[in-house]
Amino acid sequence: MKKLLTALFVTLLLPITSAWAQDYSDGNGYTTISNPVRTADPSKIEVVEIFWYGCPHCYALEPFTQAWKKNLADDVDFKYLPAVFGRNWLAHAKAFHVADILGVEEQLHSDMFNAIHQDRKRMTSEDELAEFFTQYGVSEDEFTKQYNSFAVNSRLSQADAKIRAYGARGVPGLIVNGKYLVTAATAGGNDNIYSVVDYLIEQERQASK
Repeated sequence: MKKLLTALFVTLLLPITSAWAQDYSDGNGYTTISNPVRTADPSKIEVVEIFWYGCPHCYALEPFTQAWKKNLADDVDFKYLPAVFGRNWLAHAKAFHVADILGVEEQLHSDMFNAIHQDRKRMTSEDELAEFFTQYGVSEDEFTKQYNSFAVNSRLSQADAKIRAYGARGVPGLIVNGKYLVTAATAGGNDNIYSVVDYLIEQERQASK
C-alpha cells in the first residue's frame, strides 16, 4: 500500500516537475537580442512589455500580465512600453505616457483595454481621451496640457528608440533584462509567455550571483 501511494504521489508530481524543468533556448521560447539594451536599474532584472491598446492580442495577454504581476519578486522591475507601429497607435501611446506622468496609469491601464475591446470605443481622438481621463480625477485641461507636452513627445522618441534597439516588430512582446524577446509565437501561446519570462528571470538571477 505504501509503495502504491508513493507511486501515485510521484505520478501526480510529474506534470509540475516537467513544467519547472522546461529548458528553453534561443529560438525555443525566446529569441536573443543581438545587441543587449541597457536597463533603467542594473540592480534589478527588468521586464518590459511592448504593447498597443488597440491590439487584440495585447488585450488577450493583459489578464496573464495582471496575474503575473501580483507575485512580482522584489528584484524584478516591470514596465509597460507603448509602441507606435502605425498612425492610429500614436494617440494610445500618448495617452499611456500622460497617465504615467499623472500617476493614474495603474488604475487606468486595464480599463483602457476594456473601453476599446469591450465597449468598442476607438479612443483615438484627443477629446475622447480627455473625457475618459476625467474618470480618474484628471481635468480635461490638464490632460490636454500633458498630451501635447514636450515630456510626452520626449518619451515617445525614447520608446521608439528602445523598441528599435530591441528589434521588436510587433506586439505584444516581452523584453527580459534588455537581452531576450518573448512573444506568443516563440513561447507557444499567451498562456506560456510568463513561464518563459520566469525562466529567463531565474537565468539572469543565477548569472548575477
